[in-house]
Amino acid sequence: MNDAQTVLECKALKMVYEEASRPLEVLKSVDMTVAAGERLAIVGASGSGKTTLLQLLGGLDNPTAGEVWVAGEPMSELGNNERGRLRNRALGFVYQFHHLLPEFSAVENVAMPLMIRGDAPQAALQQAAELLAQVGLGERLEHRPGQLSGGERQRAAVARALITRPAVVLADEPTGNLDAATGRRVFDVMLDLNQQFGTTLIVVTHDERIAVQMQRVLTLEDGRLAPR
Repeated sequence: MNDAQTVLECKALKMVYEEASRPLEVLKSVDMTVAAGERLAIVGASGSGKTTLLQLLGGLDNPTAGEVWVAGEPMSELGNNERGRLRNRALGFVYQFHHLLPEFSAVENVAMPLMIRGDAPQAALQQAAELLAQVGLGERLEHRPGQLSGGERQRAAVARALITRPAVVLADEPTGNLDAATGRRVFDVMLDLNQQFGTTLIVVTHDERIAVQMQRVLTLEDGRLAPR
């Protein structure tokens, strides 16, 4: 990965699951290059391997073959500790379900990635409070996830993904568990923060309203990516 404007790249990415009857080839040979600040949607039929691809790009799973580069580092070649540090520094994740920790407040959940990397707790909480205010949750800092609405929980999850100012945010159906109006509001927050921070945004989605707002749309079909 030589281009300074390239923040994520995968080459000849292949994923095969060994099943009892026969191997299941989910990804056959995926190549992708994503630029700094780009907004990219990945679409495809259910079961086409979109979530699998996102997990490989985020270093949450190892490919059968091929390589992934994130922020100039070869994710596929790193050990677990180095991979964890790269994820914390360069990547943010947003899922269909918020995955907030129920025993912690909204501000503590959002501050968690900063504290995990060793930032002073008070400074981390202050940054988290400021970011939550930006996404419209300034009055909900001390509320636990169970006290927030679905849209509020997802906005908190978006804030948590962006608190470290990552190079890339990987989002897997980020509005899939919300009604249409709430989903639009959450996605608008993601777009606003993408533009403010210059963060690359890669979104797996089945929602055409989201896909058309991205700069580029790729379709995953038969184990390969192609421009739509």
